[in-house]
Amino acid sequence: MTYSKKVVIVTGATSGIGEAVVQAFASTEASIVLVGRDKERGQRALESVQKLNCPAELMLGDVTDSAFADHVINFTVERFGKVTVLVNSAGVIRRGSALETTDDDWHHTFQANVNGVFYFSRAAVKAMRRTGGGSIINIASSVALVGCPGLAAYCASKGAVVLLTRAMALDHAKEQISINAVCPGAVDTPMLVSAHDKPVSVDEVLQRNVDAIPQGRVATPQEIASLTLYLASEEARHITGVALPIDGGVTAG
Repeated sequence: MTYSKKVVIVTGATSGIGEAVVQAFASTEASIVLVGRDKERGQRALESVQKLNCPAELMLGDVTDSAFADHVINFTVERFGKVTVLVNSAGVIRRGSALETTDDDWHHTFQANVNGVFYFSRAAVKAMRRTGGGSIINIASSVALVGCPGLAAYCASKGAVVLLTRAMALDHAKEQISINAVCPGAVDTPMLVSAHDKPVSVDEVLQRNVDAIPQGRVATPQEIASLTLYLASEEARHITGVALPIDGGVTAG
């Protein structure tokens, strides 16, 4: 698989899955634009990529701002000539049942997890259709496919990402733009242990998830990144509109 002519944008690039995706692409000959909010983490991520002699830029801003999404796409085209891959990895989690979910929880979750994906995807399609196509990979979740107690807003938002993925894939298939969703189960990232209503240890959270996974282990961010790398490759161009679980068998039952 060759990536020497690909120009990749990754949102949520400074932590968790997004950071692993950046590192995976940095090991190829692709050019990368890292999108994040934290300046210090972003600078560290950028420097680690540049040490691999990977052409890269860092853009700081809020993915829930449609003007920022347009700006990132336009900057990328001006800097590298095109956009061929977009990985929408930025996201948040608010825990709670529907009765425990406040209006602010609901709106914040959808703004980050759905609006951000929509704004960046819409802007990317405009650029991709001018240069012969491309690939969009949305990081959704296994709970978009089967649901999960205590995650009402998160499940609903990731379900929306899956259906947006399928709708856009059909709209733009004839333009050689493939659009897919990766649906991880539990992944060993900071998000896995965040936003609990009472303190829990990392080991406790990991063990709970291990007990619920048929394979008996939690995925690494690098495993999710490897699947993302494949979906962005030329070998995967006939794959579009899918929501692909990578969850150790959770959604098989």
